[in-house]
Amino acid sequence: MGHPTPHPLTIDGRDPSCLRGDPITGDRYTSREFMRKEWDHMWTRIWHVAGRTAELEEPGDYVVHDFMHESVICIRQEDGSIRAFYNNCQHRGMRLTESSASTDAFTCPYHGWKWGKDGALLFAQDAEIDFPQGNPCGKLRLKELRCDIWGGFVWYTMDENAPPLLDYLSPIPELYRNYPMDTAVRVFWMKINLNTNWKFATDNFSESYHTRTAHPQVPPWIDQDVDTARHEVFPNGHGRTVQPMRPSLSDRLPEGVPHPFDYILRQWDIDPDAYPDYETKAMQGWLDLKAAKRRLWKERGYVHYEHMDDEQITDSPHTVIFPNVTISFLPDNLVFFRTEPHADDPNKCTFDLWCMAFPVEGQTVVESIMAGPQPLREAELQIRDFDDGRGVPEIEGQIVYQDMMLAEGMQRGMHSRGYADAYLSAQETRVRFFHEVLNDYIEGRR
Repeated sequence: MGHPTPHPLTIDGRDPSCLRGDPITGDRYTSREFMRKEWDHMWTRIWHVAGRTAELEEPGDYVVHDFMHESVICIRQEDGSIRAFYNNCQHRGMRLTESSASTDAFTCPYHGWKWGKDGALLFAQDAEIDFPQGNPCGKLRLKELRCDIWGGFVWYTMDENAPPLLDYLSPIPELYRNYPMDTAVRVFWMKINLNTNWKFATDNFSESYHTRTAHPQVPPWIDQDVDTARHEVFPNGHGRTVQPMRPSLSDRLPEGVPHPFDYILRQWDIDPDAYPDYETKAMQGWLDLKAAKRRLWKERGYVHYEHMDDEQITDSPHTVIFPNVTISFLPDNLVFFRTEPHADDPNKCTFDLWCMAFPVEGQTVVESIMAGPQPLREAELQIRDFDDGRGVPEIEGQIVYQDMMLAEGMQRGMHSRGYADAYLSAQETRVRFFHEVLNDYIEGRR
């Protein structure tokens, strides 16, 4: 298998002629008025990720997703389907539950009304004798939202008129149909409170121009050089950078420093010392790695390679799903990043980090890329304050930690009268494209 042909919806993510040129002004990050517009016109219309299907194995298993002032329950039904309901009692609006768990029925902690897994009211105190308008049981139901599944993720939307999930995500499901995403095990799970606007992460993950400065450990094993990585955007607002997982020819480690690419080659029975020079090792070694993985995957238990093409088994398509979800697709890992706005303050957000690994026979510990070695099992949620890095020592020095170390300085810069708009390189075209799609939502063009 060779490189896939570009999807028909692909737009060149390095071509600024596809942009209108909408300015990226500081108030987009600091203004409560702009924050309100995002809620009214964008957040209430998109599809949100509530959790993983692995959390909902049995009927009654449910996840709670809190978003700003809203809260949604997604619960597995007796027939195996998953349904989503607003997390409030139809009696007087009380929140029914505060955290994910499993139940046969939700009992309101205020007046004891009981709601079934299917949203129907099962019990209300004095139901038959004290309601002039009639017994509410059998009449009232929790308010339901549209719910769907893709990639092992549970999604919902607050908009009854939103496009179907697969249409909203298009062409992402087609691009990644070869990855058995539902089999990935979430081995690290952290929610981090950050003092920055949620858009910092989408901006950051929409370009790799910052890598040389912010992530000097990356070029030795992921080639993000300006003329190497492939930048793509799609009409729905999604985009990706397809990065070869081979050494950059521009940024080199000092002589004598152990090279991470050598370790990767040796894992697949390739001798890194057999190449005559660095350039040959980087370019021919990358091709030899594809061939070795093609030859050896089955006997080594890498069953997830079966349907992946030559690009997917050696490269990293770093993908932003509009507006706030990023997934790094690596040959053996998925890394899910998501920022969500604070309920009231545009200068704050939460940052979700989910490191997921495809199971390989015989492996009990996996390299999670963004959180180091982890046991191959479903992780427990950890909630932390970033606190200038002090609150997350487990990921200190990792790529995502370095990104978060920049976040608060960027947010302070957005308050400055000295900033009016971004002056972007061609490889940052996706950054402005994201803001223009956001503007389309806010101004009613989507």
